[in-house]
Amino acid sequence: MSWHGASRPVTKDLRMGTMLALVLMVFVSSAIGQQKDQAKKYKGTGTTSNLRNIVIGRCYHYMSLNPSIGDKNCTGVWQELLDAVQRKDPCKITQEDYKRLTLVAAQTIPCDKTLLWSRTNDLVHRYTRATENFVTLEDTFLGFLLNGLMWCGKSLRPGFNFKSCPAWNECDHNSISSFWKMSSAAFARASCGVVNVMLNGSADGDIARKESIFRTVEIPNMDPTRVSEVKVWIIDDIQGEDKNSCDSKSTLELKQYIEGHKLKYSCIDNYRPVQALQCAENPDIAACKQCKY
Repeated sequence: MSWHGASRPVTKDLRMGTMLALVLMVFVSSAIGQQKDQAKKYKGTGTTSNLRNIVIGRCYHYMSLNPSIGDKNCTGVWQELLDAVQRKDPCKITQEDYKRLTLVAAQTIPCDKTLLWSRTNDLVHRYTRATENFVTLEDTFLGFLLNGLMWCGKSLRPGFNFKSCPAWNECDHNSISSFWKMSSAAFARASCGVVNVMLNGSADGDIARKESIFRTVEIPNMDPTRVSEVKVWIIDDIQGEDKNSCDSKSTLELKQYIEGHKLKYSCIDNYRPVQALQCAENPDIAACKQCKY
């Protein structure tokens, strides 16, 4: 009896010691994790300040401008973005992580209205604002919500990293590049009829770089049974050189690439409505004084 009686407090002390050790291990592990999260520095800027308010505010604003999209759950959309990246390595975020976000933000794209682009970011959006005849990815609900914003989570903790995030090319599967690839793929799959593409004829190199989202994501995700034609607009800068045109070597290679995906191809040099916009904005440039629209 005396032996058993003496063992009880010893066993209790051991249990308490074990529990304290486990708590200490969790605390130390958490502290080390926090230090690792804080110590890791990426090349990109940190998560945009007030990201939640911006995303939810844009959600309501978009619905007010586009009633046809229906009633979106703005808080739910925000939660899907949060779930896609938090407690994950910012360099190990895949397109699959954004699948649920893409589904809850899905919308119908009218046929013949899709306008893709590469290296014409500023011009293409000035054009869509001026004409309202076409829709870029950034004009869609999902693109509108996150255009121009930065975000990434932390590997071991909830929430966002506001100090730094991976830059676009810093790692293969970062939170920004994976999102835009996923949303670009969804946009391409939703497109139908004639799909227009604005490319920069004054930029160096190939008319559409082989690593561009247009080639690696958008063309492969188009459905040849729904897309009747891919119409390429090659637009020179208003005071730029004419480095590529419809008959240049890289454009003809692009033609083969598009047709290789069973898509019909056509090409227009300096599409006149876009040139008219360029000249309306720059009426005193010599090249525009020769234009008659």
